[in-house]
Amino acid sequence: MVVAAFVAPYLLEATARFVSVAADLPGVRLGLVTCEPVERIPPDLRERLAGHWRIDDPLDPRQLAWAVDGLAGQLGRVERLVGALEQLQVPLAQVREHLGIEGMDVRTAHNVRDKSQMKETLQAAGIPCARHALVRNPGQATAFADQVGFPLVAKPPAGAGAQSTFRLDDENTLRGWLAAVPLGEDDPALLEEFLTGDEHTFDSVTIGGATVWSSIADYRPPPLEVLRNPWIQWTVLLPRDVTGPRYEGIHRWGPAALKALGVTDALTHMEWFARPDGSVAVSEVAARPPGAQLTSMHGYTHDFDLYRAWAELAILGRFEVPERRFATGTAYLRGMGHGRVRAVHGIEAVQQQIGHLVVEARLPQPGQPAAADYLGEGYAMVRDPDTAVVEDALRRIVDGVRIELAEA
Repeated sequence: MVVAAFVAPYLLEATARFVSVAADLPGVRLGLVTCEPVERIPPDLRERLAGHWRIDDPLDPRQLAWAVDGLAGQLGRVERLVGALEQLQVPLAQVREHLGIEGMDVRTAHNVRDKSQMKETLQAAGIPCARHALVRNPGQATAFADQVGFPLVAKPPAGAGAQSTFRLDDENTLRGWLAAVPLGEDDPALLEEFLTGDEHTFDSVTIGGATVWSSIADYRPPPLEVLRNPWIQWTVLLPRDVTGPRYEGIHRWGPAALKALGVTDALTHMEWFARPDGSVAVSEVAARPPGAQLTSMHGYTHDFDLYRAWAELAILGRFEVPERRFATGTAYLRGMGHGRVRAVHGIEAVQQQIGHLVVEARLPQPGQPAAADYLGEGYAMVRDPDTAVVEDALRRIVDGVRIELAEA
Protein backbone atom coordinates (compact mmCIF):
# COMPACT_ATOMS: atom_id res chain seq x y z
CA MET A 1 0.00 0.00 0.00
CA VAL A 2 1.43 3.39 -1.08
CA VAL A 3 0.63 6.40 1.08
CA ALA A 4 0.42 9.56 -1.03
CA ALA A 5 -0.34 13.20 -0.31
CA PHE A 6 -2.02 15.23 -3.04
CA VAL A 7 -1.83 19.03 -2.76
CA ALA A 8 -4.83 20.70 -4.39
CA PRO A 9 -5.43 24.17 -2.93
CA TYR A 10 -8.94 24.47 -4.38
CA LEU A 11 -10.97 21.73 -6.01
CA LEU A 12 -11.74 23.37 -9.31
CA GLU A 13 -13.06 21.10 -12.05
CA ALA A 14 -9.83 19.80 -13.60
CA THR A 15 -7.99 19.56 -10.25
CA ALA A 16 -10.89 17.70 -8.67
CA ARG A 17 -10.78 15.18 -11.51
CA PHE A 18 -7.07 14.52 -10.95
CA VAL A 19 -7.70 14.04 -7.22
CA SER A 20 -10.65 11.75 -7.86
CA VAL A 21 -8.76 9.33 -10.11
CA ALA A 22 -5.81 9.32 -7.68
CA ALA A 23 -8.15 8.42 -4.82
CA ASP A 24 -9.43 5.45 -6.82
CA LEU A 25 -6.02 3.91 -7.59
CA PRO A 26 -5.77 0.37 -6.22
CA GLY A 27 -3.10 0.04 -3.57
CA VAL A 28 -3.03 3.77 -2.76
CA ARG A 29 -4.08 5.52 0.44
CA LEU A 30 -4.56 9.16 -0.51
CA GLY A 31 -4.40 12.12 1.82
CA LEU A 32 -5.53 15.49 0.47
CA VAL A 33 -4.07 18.88 1.36
CA THR A 34 -6.32 21.85 0.58
CA CYS A 35 -6.85 25.48 1.55
CA GLU A 36 -10.50 24.75 2.29
CA PRO A 37 -12.14 22.92 5.19
CA VAL A 38 -12.99 19.27 4.77
CA GLU A 39 -16.68 20.18 4.57
CA ARG A 40 -16.04 21.85 1.20
CA ILE A 41 -14.85 18.57 -0.35
CA PRO A 42 -17.68 16.89 -2.31
CA PRO A 43 -19.07 14.03 -0.19
CA ASP A 44 -18.48 11.36 -2.85
CA LEU A 45 -14.79 12.29 -2.98
CA ARG A 46 -14.44 12.81 0.77
CA GLU A 47 -15.44 9.24 1.52
CA ARG A 48 -12.72 7.91 -0.81
CA LEU A 49 -9.92 9.86 0.89
CA ALA A 50 -7.81 8.34 3.64
CA GLY A 51 -7.06 11.72 5.21
CA HIS A 52 -7.24 15.50 4.87
CA TRP A 53 -5.17 18.45 6.07
CA ARG A 54 -5.98 22.14 5.67
CA ILE A 55 -3.33 24.84 5.18
CA ASP A 56 -3.47 28.57 4.39
CA ASP A 57 -0.64 28.97 1.87
CA PRO A 58 0.07 26.06 -0.52
CA LEU A 59 3.22 27.78 -1.81
CA ASP A 60 4.83 27.83 1.65
CA PRO A 61 7.10 24.77 2.01
CA ARG A 62 6.86 24.96 5.80
CA GLN A 63 3.09 24.64 5.71
CA LEU A 64 3.32 21.84 3.16
CA ALA A 65 5.82 19.96 5.35
CA TRP A 66 3.54 20.45 8.36
CA ALA A 67 0.62 19.01 6.36
CA VAL A 68 2.67 16.00 5.24
CA ASP A 69 3.74 15.35 8.84
CA GLY A 70 0.12 15.63 9.94
CA LEU A 71 -1.07 13.17 7.32
CA ALA A 72 1.77 10.82 8.24
CA GLY A 73 0.39 10.76 11.77
CA GLN A 74 -2.95 9.63 10.34
CA LEU A 75 -1.84 7.31 7.55
CA GLY A 76 1.79 6.34 8.11
CA ARG A 77 4.87 7.63 6.30
CA VAL A 78 4.00 9.60 3.15
CA GLU A 79 5.86 8.03 0.22
CA ARG A 80 4.67 10.29 -2.61
CA LEU A 81 3.92 14.01 -2.62
CA VAL A 82 2.17 15.25 -5.77
CA GLY A 83 0.24 18.16 -7.24
CA ALA A 84 -1.01 18.97 -10.73
CA LEU A 85 -0.61 22.77 -10.63
CA GLU A 86 2.50 24.35 -12.14
CA GLN A 87 2.92 26.87 -9.31
CA LEU A 88 3.28 24.03 -6.78
CA GLN A 89 6.21 22.24 -8.37
CA VAL A 90 9.07 24.07 -6.63
CA PRO A 91 7.61 24.03 -3.07
CA LEU A 92 6.63 20.37 -3.52
CA ALA A 93 10.21 19.56 -4.57
CA GLN A 94 11.58 21.46 -1.57
CA VAL A 95 9.42 19.44 0.81
CA ARG A 96 10.35 16.17 -0.91
CA GLU A 97 14.04 16.89 -0.43
CA HIS A 98 13.52 17.99 3.17
CA LEU A 99 11.51 14.88 4.10
CA GLY A 100 13.31 12.37 1.89
CA ILE A 101 10.33 11.67 -0.36
CA GLU A 102 10.97 10.30 -3.84
CA GLY A 103 10.16 12.56 -6.79
CA MET A 104 11.34 15.58 -8.78
CA ASP A 105 14.18 17.41 -7.05
CA VAL A 106 14.50 21.14 -6.42
CA ARG A 107 17.04 21.81 -9.17
CA THR A 108 14.86 20.23 -11.84
CA ALA A 109 11.74 21.93 -10.50
CA HIS A 110 13.45 25.32 -10.78
CA ASN A 111 14.62 24.46 -14.30
CA VAL A 112 11.05 23.86 -15.47
CA ARG A 113 9.50 26.70 -13.46
CA ASP A 114 11.90 29.65 -13.77
CA LYS A 115 11.72 30.59 -17.45
CA SER A 116 15.02 32.51 -17.41
CA GLN A 117 16.90 29.61 -15.81
CA MET A 118 15.14 27.26 -18.22
CA LYS A 119 16.35 29.20 -21.27
CA GLU A 120 19.90 29.43 -19.92
CA THR A 121 19.96 25.69 -19.27
CA LEU A 122 18.62 24.91 -22.73
CA GLN A 123 21.04 27.25 -24.47
CA ALA A 124 23.99 25.83 -22.53
CA ALA A 125 23.01 22.37 -23.79
CA GLY A 126 22.73 23.56 -27.39
CA ILE A 127 18.92 23.28 -27.50
CA PRO A 128 17.44 25.82 -29.96
CA CYS A 129 15.29 28.44 -28.20
CA ALA A 130 14.58 32.17 -28.20
CA ARG A 131 17.19 34.70 -27.16
CA HIS A 132 16.22 36.18 -23.82
CA ALA A 133 17.18 38.47 -20.95
CA LEU A 134 16.05 38.79 -17.34
CA VAL A 135 15.63 42.55 -16.88
CA ARG A 136 15.39 44.45 -13.60
CA ASN A 137 15.32 48.04 -14.85
CA PRO A 138 14.35 50.02 -17.98
CA GLY A 139 17.97 50.34 -19.08
CA GLN A 140 18.41 46.57 -19.28
CA ALA A 141 15.12 46.24 -21.18
CA THR A 142 16.09 48.93 -23.69
CA ALA A 143 19.53 47.39 -24.19
CA PHE A 144 18.02 44.00 -24.96
CA ALA A 145 15.58 45.57 -27.42
CA ASP A 146 18.48 47.33 -29.15
CA GLN A 147 20.37 44.03 -29.37
CA VAL A 148 17.55 41.78 -30.58
CA GLY A 149 15.11 44.17 -32.24
CA PHE A 150 11.32 44.18 -32.23
CA PRO A 151 8.93 42.53 -31.76
CA LEU A 152 9.66 41.14 -28.30
CA VAL A 153 7.72 39.01 -25.85
CA ALA A 154 7.47 40.12 -22.21
CA LYS A 155 6.44 37.68 -19.50
CA PRO A 156 6.93 36.97 -15.78
CA PRO A 157 9.81 34.56 -15.04
CA ALA A 158 7.46 32.10 -13.32
CA GLY A 159 4.23 32.61 -15.23
CA ALA A 160 1.85 29.87 -16.33
CA GLY A 161 -0.59 29.47 -19.17
CA ALA A 162 0.36 32.68 -21.03
CA GLN A 163 -0.60 34.78 -18.02
CA SER A 164 0.68 38.39 -18.12
CA THR A 165 2.41 37.73 -21.45
CA PHE A 166 2.63 40.59 -23.95
CA ARG A 167 3.96 41.26 -27.41
CA LEU A 168 5.97 44.48 -27.67
CA ASP A 169 6.03 45.71 -31.27
CA ASP A 170 8.06 48.91 -31.00
CA GLU A 171 9.61 51.46 -28.66
CA ASN A 172 6.20 52.93 -27.79
CA THR A 173 4.79 49.60 -26.61
CA LEU A 174 8.03 48.91 -24.73
CA ARG A 175 7.70 52.25 -22.92
CA GLY A 176 4.07 51.52 -22.14
CA TRP A 177 4.97 48.12 -20.74
CA LEU A 178 7.80 49.60 -18.64
CA ALA A 179 5.39 52.19 -17.22
CA ALA A 180 2.95 49.45 -16.20
CA VAL A 181 5.39 46.85 -14.82
CA PRO A 182 7.21 47.58 -11.52
CA LEU A 183 10.66 46.26 -12.34
CA GLY A 184 13.22 45.88 -9.56
CA GLU A 185 15.99 43.69 -8.18
CA ASP A 186 13.39 41.43 -6.57
CA ASP A 187 10.82 41.85 -9.36
CA PRO A 188 12.50 41.04 -12.69
CA ALA A 189 10.71 40.34 -15.94
CA LEU A 190 11.69 38.15 -18.84
CA LEU A 191 12.09 39.58 -22.33
CA GLU A 192 12.39 37.19 -25.25
CA GLU A 193 12.97 37.31 -28.96
CA PHE A 194 9.62 36.97 -30.73
CA LEU A 195 9.57 33.62 -32.48
CA THR A 196 7.77 33.33 -35.79
CA GLY A 197 6.25 30.19 -37.25
CA ASP A 198 3.62 27.65 -36.28
CA GLU A 199 3.26 26.97 -32.55
CA HIS A 200 2.76 23.46 -31.20
CA THR A 201 2.88 21.41 -28.03
CA PHE A 202 4.98 18.39 -27.19
CA ASP A 203 3.38 16.56 -24.27
CA SER A 204 5.35 13.56 -23.13
CA VAL A 205 6.04 11.01 -20.43
CA THR A 206 9.61 10.46 -19.29
CA ILE A 207 10.55 7.42 -17.21
CA GLY A 208 14.10 6.88 -16.05
CA GLY A 209 15.22 9.76 -18.26
CA ALA A 210 13.81 8.19 -21.45
CA THR A 211 10.81 9.57 -23.34
CA VAL A 212 8.40 6.63 -23.57
CA TRP A 213 5.37 8.46 -24.98
CA SER A 214 4.73 11.76 -26.70
CA SER A 215 1.85 13.59 -28.34
CA ILE A 216 1.85 16.72 -30.48
CA ALA A 217 -0.82 19.38 -30.86
CA ASP A 218 -1.12 22.35 -33.23
CA TYR A 219 -2.26 25.79 -32.02
CA ARG A 220 -4.25 27.70 -34.64
CA PRO A 221 -3.50 30.63 -34.35
CA PRO A 222 -0.65 30.89 -31.78
CA PRO A 223 -1.75 31.75 -28.20
CA LEU A 224 -0.08 35.18 -28.21
CA GLU A 225 -2.21 36.22 -31.20
CA VAL A 226 -5.26 34.91 -29.35
CA LEU A 227 -4.36 37.03 -26.32
CA ARG A 228 -3.96 40.15 -28.46
CA ASN A 229 -7.28 39.64 -30.25
CA PRO A 230 -9.99 38.64 -27.75
CA TRP A 231 -12.57 38.13 -30.51
CA ILE A 232 -10.62 35.34 -32.25
CA GLN A 233 -12.17 31.89 -31.98
CA TRP A 234 -9.18 29.57 -31.97
CA THR A 235 -8.52 25.86 -32.20
CA VAL A 236 -6.18 23.15 -30.98
CA LEU A 237 -5.68 20.11 -33.19
CA LEU A 238 -4.15 16.75 -32.32
CA PRO A 239 -3.45 15.13 -35.71
CA ARG A 240 -3.71 11.37 -35.84
CA ASP A 241 -0.28 11.04 -37.46
CA VAL A 242 2.58 12.90 -35.74
CA THR A 243 5.40 11.20 -37.65
CA GLY A 244 7.05 12.42 -40.82
CA PRO A 245 9.17 15.48 -41.69
CA ARG A 246 6.78 18.07 -40.21
CA TYR A 247 7.41 16.89 -36.65
CA GLU A 248 10.81 15.25 -37.08
CA GLY A 249 12.66 18.12 -35.41
CA ILE A 250 10.70 18.12 -32.16
CA HIS A 251 10.99 14.35 -31.81
CA ARG A 252 14.72 15.01 -31.63
CA TRP A 253 14.85 18.25 -29.65
CA GLY A 254 11.95 17.62 -27.28
CA PRO A 255 13.53 14.68 -25.42
CA ALA A 256 16.92 16.43 -25.59
CA ALA A 257 15.45 19.50 -23.88
CA LEU A 258 13.90 17.39 -21.11
CA LYS A 259 17.23 15.63 -20.54
CA ALA A 260 19.05 18.97 -20.34
CA LEU A 261 16.55 20.23 -17.75
CA GLY A 262 17.02 17.11 -15.64
CA VAL A 263 13.55 15.60 -16.08
CA THR A 264 13.66 11.87 -15.32
CA ASP A 265 10.16 10.73 -14.31
CA ALA A 266 7.29 13.03 -15.20
CA LEU A 267 4.50 14.05 -17.54
CA THR A 268 5.57 17.35 -19.08
CA HIS A 269 3.96 19.97 -21.30
CA MET A 270 6.25 21.70 -23.80
CA GLU A 271 5.47 24.49 -26.24
CA TRP A 272 7.59 24.92 -29.36
CA PHE A 273 7.74 26.66 -32.71
CA ALA A 274 8.25 25.27 -36.20
CA ARG A 275 10.08 28.15 -37.86
CA PRO A 276 9.54 29.11 -41.50
CA ASP A 277 12.93 27.61 -42.44
CA GLY A 278 11.89 24.23 -40.98
CA SER A 279 13.95 24.50 -37.80
CA VAL A 280 12.61 24.02 -34.27
CA ALA A 281 12.72 26.42 -31.31
CA VAL A 282 11.66 25.25 -27.85
CA SER A 283 9.57 27.91 -26.14
CA GLU A 284 9.06 26.59 -22.61
CA VAL A 285 8.43 23.47 -20.55
CA ALA A 286 6.16 22.77 -17.59
CA ALA A 287 6.28 19.71 -15.32
CA ARG A 288 2.53 19.25 -15.14
CA PRO A 289 -0.36 17.90 -17.18
CA PRO A 290 -1.40 20.19 -20.05
CA GLY A 291 -4.28 22.64 -19.67
CA ALA A 292 -6.89 24.10 -22.05
CA GLN A 293 -8.72 20.75 -22.47
CA LEU A 294 -5.54 19.11 -23.78
CA THR A 295 -5.51 16.42 -21.09
CA SER A 296 -9.00 15.32 -22.18
CA MET A 297 -8.05 15.63 -25.86
CA HIS A 298 -5.09 13.29 -25.44
CA GLY A 299 -7.48 10.84 -23.83
CA TYR A 300 -9.88 10.94 -26.77
CA THR A 301 -7.01 10.70 -29.28
CA HIS A 302 -5.52 7.61 -27.62
CA ASP A 303 -8.71 6.09 -26.17
CA PHE A 304 -7.41 6.17 -22.60
CA ASP A 305 -7.69 8.30 -19.45
CA LEU A 306 -4.68 10.63 -19.19
CA TYR A 307 -5.93 11.93 -15.83
CA ARG A 308 -5.62 8.45 -14.37
CA ALA A 309 -2.41 7.75 -16.29
CA TRP A 310 -0.80 10.86 -14.76
CA ALA A 311 -1.86 9.76 -11.27
CA GLU A 312 -0.42 6.28 -11.80
CA LEU A 313 2.83 7.78 -13.08
CA ALA A 314 3.16 10.33 -10.26
CA ILE A 315 2.19 7.97 -7.43
CA LEU A 316 3.01 4.46 -8.61
CA GLY A 317 5.76 5.20 -11.14
CA ARG A 318 4.16 3.32 -14.01
CA PHE A 319 2.74 4.25 -17.41
CA GLU A 320 1.20 2.05 -20.08
CA VAL A 321 1.92 3.49 -23.53
CA PRO A 322 -1.35 3.92 -25.49
CA GLU A 323 -1.97 3.71 -29.23
CA ARG A 324 -2.81 6.89 -31.16
CA ARG A 325 -6.13 6.01 -32.81
CA PHE A 326 -7.90 9.28 -33.64
CA ALA A 327 -7.47 12.92 -34.48
CA THR A 328 -9.09 15.28 -31.98
CA GLY A 329 -9.68 19.02 -32.03
CA THR A 330 -11.18 21.70 -29.83
CA ALA A 331 -12.70 24.98 -30.98
CA TYR A 332 -12.82 27.74 -28.34
CA LEU A 333 -15.90 29.94 -28.60
CA ARG A 334 -15.24 33.58 -27.77
CA GLY A 335 -17.65 36.49 -27.76
CA MET A 336 -17.47 39.88 -29.39
CA GLY A 337 -18.16 42.78 -27.07
CA HIS A 338 -18.26 43.05 -23.28
CA GLY A 339 -20.49 42.09 -20.39
CA ARG A 340 -22.59 38.94 -20.54
CA VAL A 341 -23.63 36.50 -23.25
CA ARG A 342 -26.68 38.01 -24.92
CA ALA A 343 -27.11 35.51 -27.73
CA VAL A 344 -25.48 32.50 -29.37
CA HIS A 345 -25.85 32.28 -33.13
CA GLY A 346 -25.28 29.37 -35.49
CA ILE A 347 -25.25 26.46 -33.03
CA GLU A 348 -28.18 24.65 -34.63
CA ALA A 349 -26.75 24.75 -38.16
CA VAL A 350 -23.30 23.60 -37.04
CA GLN A 351 -24.89 20.85 -34.93
CA GLN A 352 -26.63 19.50 -38.01
CA GLN A 353 -23.38 19.52 -39.99
CA ILE A 354 -20.90 18.00 -37.54
CA GLY A 355 -22.81 17.11 -34.38
CA HIS A 356 -22.03 13.40 -34.81
CA LEU A 357 -18.32 14.19 -34.33
CA VAL A 358 -18.70 16.05 -31.03
CA VAL A 359 -17.38 14.12 -28.03
CA GLU A 360 -17.45 16.92 -25.46
CA ALA A 361 -18.78 20.46 -25.33
CA ARG A 362 -19.56 23.35 -23.05
CA LEU A 363 -21.71 25.77 -24.97
CA PRO A 364 -22.14 29.41 -23.93
CA GLN A 365 -25.45 30.15 -22.26
CA PRO A 366 -27.32 33.47 -22.42
CA GLY A 367 -26.71 35.45 -19.25
CA GLN A 368 -23.34 33.97 -18.35
CA PRO A 369 -20.54 36.51 -17.77
CA ALA A 370 -17.81 37.02 -20.32
CA ALA A 371 -14.75 34.87 -19.70
CA ALA A 372 -11.80 36.39 -17.88
CA ASP A 373 -9.23 34.37 -19.84
CA TYR A 374 -8.35 33.33 -23.37
CA LEU A 375 -10.33 30.07 -23.17
CA GLY A 376 -13.51 31.96 -23.96
CA GLU A 377 -17.14 31.44 -23.11
CA GLY A 378 -17.33 27.82 -24.25
CA TYR A 379 -15.81 25.10 -26.40
CA ALA A 380 -16.65 22.12 -28.60
CA MET A 381 -14.42 19.06 -29.00
CA VAL A 382 -14.59 16.76 -32.02
CA ARG A 383 -12.97 13.44 -32.92
CA ASP A 384 -12.58 11.23 -36.00
CA PRO A 385 -10.00 8.76 -37.34
CA ASP A 386 -9.39 11.15 -40.26
CA THR A 387 -7.47 14.33 -39.42
CA ALA A 388 -8.96 16.15 -42.42
CA VAL A 389 -12.47 15.49 -41.12
CA VAL A 390 -11.56 17.00 -37.75
CA GLU A 391 -9.94 20.03 -39.39
CA ASP A 392 -13.06 20.63 -41.46
CA ALA A 393 -15.28 20.32 -38.38
CA LEU A 394 -13.18 22.88 -36.49
CA ARG A 395 -13.44 25.34 -39.39
CA ARG A 396 -17.21 24.93 -39.48
CA ILE A 397 -17.45 25.62 -35.75
CA VAL A 398 -15.30 28.78 -35.68
CA ASP A 399 -16.85 30.11 -38.90
CA GLY A 400 -20.43 29.18 -38.06
CA VAL A 401 -20.84 30.01 -34.36
CA ARG A 402 -20.97 33.60 -33.11
CA ILE A 403 -21.20 34.64 -29.47
CA GLU A 404 -22.76 38.04 -28.84
CA LEU A 405 -21.79 39.86 -25.64
CA ALA A 406 -23.47 42.95 -24.24
CA GLU A 407 -23.48 45.04 -21.10
CA ALA A 408 -26.48 44.40 -18.86
